Amino acid sequence: MNILISGCLMGMYCRYDGKTKCHDKIDALMKKHTLIPVCPEIMGGLPTPRPAAEIRDNRVINKACNDVTNQFKKGATEVLRLARLYDCSTVILKERSPSCGSNQIYDGSFTGKLIQGDGITAALLKKEGICVIGESDIDLLLS
Repeated sequence: MNILISGCLMGMYCRYDGKTKCHDKIDALMKKHTLIPVCPEIMGGLPTPRPAAEIRDNRVINKACNDVTNQFKKGATEVLRLARLYDCSTVILKERSPSCGSNQIYDGSFTGKLIQGDGITAALLKKEGICVIGESDIDLLLS
């Protein structure tokens, strides 16, 4: 099965802080599925590193108080295009991210408080009928 996956989970240095969050089960996952790395924030035109961003009042605002909603929406659209191009019915996205977070995101106060909600990319993919899972549920794809 073709699966889109957040690039940072595959070891790409694309996170806002220029770091990676390589997941320890990537090798096992790659033995069963074709993984296609994506980073909606980079695909939307944002640099690496970049200021941290959170969703506040349906806008994506970075820590420098700049509105980066348009870049996040552009990146989400590009990820959706790739999901369709590669016939991906499932994507694995980085949890709690303002782009990729599914079911929980930070509240927009930059204090580390989590709330119920989806990141921009996760929300678009779900709306389009694509199954979105976070890295804590990778085991579901290994059984």
